[in-house]
Amino acid sequence: MLRLRTIFLVGILSWTGSTYAQNQITFNDHVVHIVHRNCTPCHHKGGIGPFPLVTYQDVAKRADFIQRVTGTRYMPPWKADPTFQRYKNERLLRPHEINLIKVWVENGAPEGDPQKAPPPPTFANNPHLKMEPDLVLPMTQPYEISDTGIEDFRFFSVPTNLPKDVYIKAIEFEPGNRRYVHHSRIMVDTTNQIRGIDRMSEYDPRIKEFQKTPLADEFLYGWVPGNLPIVFPEGTGKPLKKNSDLIFNVHYAPSGVSDTDQSTVKLYFTKKPVSREVKTFALRENDIVNQPFVIPANNVKTFYLRSAPLSNDIQLISVLPHMHTLGQSFVAYAITPSGDMIPLVRINDWDFNWQSTYVFRKPLTLPERSVIYAEGIYDNTSDNPENPNVPPKTVTYGWNTTSEMMNLIMYYLDAPSVGPLRKDAQE
Repeated sequence: MLRLRTIFLVGILSWTGSTYAQNQITFNDHVVHIVHRNCTPCHHKGGIGPFPLVTYQDVAKRADFIQRVTGTRYMPPWKADPTFQRYKNERLLRPHEINLIKVWVENGAPEGDPQKAPPPPTFANNPHLKMEPDLVLPMTQPYEISDTGIEDFRFFSVPTNLPKDVYIKAIEFEPGNRRYVHHSRIMVDTTNQIRGIDRMSEYDPRIKEFQKTPLADEFLYGWVPGNLPIVFPEGTGKPLKKNSDLIFNVHYAPSGVSDTDQSTVKLYFTKKPVSREVKTFALRENDIVNQPFVIPANNVKTFYLRSAPLSNDIQLISVLPHMHTLGQSFVAYAITPSGDMIPLVRINDWDFNWQSTYVFRKPLTLPERSVIYAEGIYDNTSDNPENPNVPPKTVTYGWNTTSEMMNLIMYYLDAPSVGPLRKDAQE
């Protein structure tokens, strides 16, 4: 049966290729729809792509390059293994689409009838979402990025001045300086007692005083290179209390010249009744079972995360894995009480410079007493071209790029109303 299926698939692909060769493949008839769906959302004015891919002229002048990067699946960038789990926000070209682009380029990349060209996609006042934000919150003033060539971690307090409680439907972070803003975590303070933290360094000893005040939300949203806005399922939303302050925790890459940044968070509020609140659950380095979290020089090590058993059924909306440059691969899954495995995410070739929140096509139900696991492999040898230390040095936990982290951050819904138990909640 497997042999017959293989022969059938090879025959189909061969037939498809010959059909493309016999018929005129044009941009306006065939290729434009692939480009607008998979490329243009990033590659347009104001998007994160380095050049636009909107019109025929945009695409045709880079046709050979596009054929090469799509043929190798370097583009569109998508790191999660589709044979393990599928996602609502994935951008993956199907084999026949890659082949169609290839034949189109090899035939001279013809435009076709200009009258058949569809109107280009339009985007609202943001790179990715086709809706206008309800609240745009920039940092209160530009921040002067140091020219000392060191990594910089800063906190910024951004008042929302909301007159009433709201539910958030979608969240987007827009770095003000894409060259030096490496990542950012957005937190929520409802006490207004942490405003003095504004512009303070992560290494400032006064930070400890501010950290004594509990946050209403330790992870409203996280932006890393490659991450796109999060949109929550219909009928759900993240709560945000009136007059809350957002706390930006921003990591700036080393710079040898003075520059500025004024990053922005855009919030989109729900317009329909919310039946369930979106919450955040994170596995962190403290949840590693084979401690200590130390990666000796010239070693490849695997670490394992494990949650406590869930106290009730929950529904996972998304997962966001996180490691640094020594990371090689990452896999996460849940084991139910009956022993079934529910795949969450598998990244076979970790890329520190392209990380994503993976949104499930439908929220995944994890039964009560299920346990969430994650496995991460780290390569601290000279064979790892991304190793920041030459020669390799022993690496432990830290926020710096030269240190390491292991996180799995999840948005979820209670079902019914009690979330997952953490280890410390069981003690």
